[in-house]
Amino acid sequence: MRNLVDLNELIGKVFTSVVADDYEVIFENDKETYKLYHEQDCCENVEIEDICGDIADLVGVEIVVADEVSNISDEQIRVLEKKYDDSYEWTFYRFRTIKGTVTIRFYGTSNGYYATGVDFIKVR
Repeated sequence: MRNLVDLNELIGKVFTSVVADDYEVIFENDKETYKLYHEQDCCENVEIEDICGDIADLVGVEIVVADEVSNISDEQIRVLEKKYDDSYEWTFYRFRTIKGTVTIRFYGTSNGYYATGVDFIKVR
């Protein structure tokens, strides 16, 4: 069972490790682990396309901003639910500390039937 949480839960937290690969970002400290990722399914692909900034800026200091911006609207979601054309979605995640800002861009494509959104979960 996935434990979905709001991205704002990161605000005020300090992490000892923040690691990103092509598909996920893991935020970790002594008490908690969070994961930003997409659970892949058939006929879709979601991956991290770009990281702007130094991910090390998110380690050892308090997160003061954590927000998300996506190109997909509620209306587009309703349209995609009715037809299964090829679709794409990009989502930007912006994190800010006193050290700097890091923006992580996920890009997802599918045949339109499968979701391409990114999940944020609390692992422990």
